[in-house]
Amino acid sequence: MILRKHADFCRFLFQNFMIELVDSIEELVSYSKRDLFSVRVLSLANAYGFVYPFAKFYRQVDDDMTVTAIVSVLDGDTVISHLSDFDNTELSQFFSFCAFSTLLADESFAFKGNYSSGAVMANDKKFELECDYSDINDYPSLSELYNFVDYGGIDFNAWYVDISHRIRHGSAKAAAIVNENGEIISSAVFSSVYNGDAVLTAVRTDPQMRGKGCAGALVSSMCCSVSGTVFLMREADKNESFYSKLGFKNVGNWRMYK
Repeated sequence: MILRKHADFCRFLFQNFMIELVDSIEELVSYSKRDLFSVRVLSLANAYGFVYPFAKFYRQVDDDMTVTAIVSVLDGDTVISHLSDFDNTELSQFFSFCAFSTLLADESFAFKGNYSSGAVMANDKKFELECDYSDINDYPSLSELYNFVDYGGIDFNAWYVDISHRIRHGSAKAAAIVNENGEIISSAVFSSVYNGDAVLTAVRTDPQMRGKGCAGALVSSMCCSVSGTVFLMREADKNESFYSKLGFKNVGNWRMYK
């Protein structure tokens, strides 16, 4: 086993596999799997590129140079997507050398440590529901959206810089239903968008407006705004019925290590 570290390069060799830092999107797009995790990695690469020190991207390849896993690290927040024949031991050892704040992967990635978990859902159906109470705004005020969603503990400035950067690069999208006074009553965000696929987050409806179909109308509209599959991370034992009615199906489980 060999570990090499430089200021902006990290390569990890183990048996017939290798993890390497990549410096172009072309080194990632040959990865064949599309799931919630790969959409997050590729969307981030599309938004930030390969010049910022706080955004790093890695890939694992076998001896045939087939990409078996891709990884993104944004300020310590790490996401892994992998094929069934990836080298779990190598990736685990890699992260024992490369520190992280959080590590998100599916449940088949075995890693020691405490984690929270939930379900991954996916939806490729396209139909729009109606809501009689207000209109969908595809360009809501991000400051109002932040206050409405209540991101709890996440610094506004950091969140605003990140989400606005992603939106400008077509790697994220925010939408809301507003009432006649222009106030947000329901929200939804694609935190990651890549090649027609997206990751849905920040779905919330004002408690006084729940049960009126606002969230369903907004989510269905968001799903129709992209050509591919919409993924989401659902908390364990929460909201399964709501998303199932909109066409989402359970496709696996996520784990978040800290």
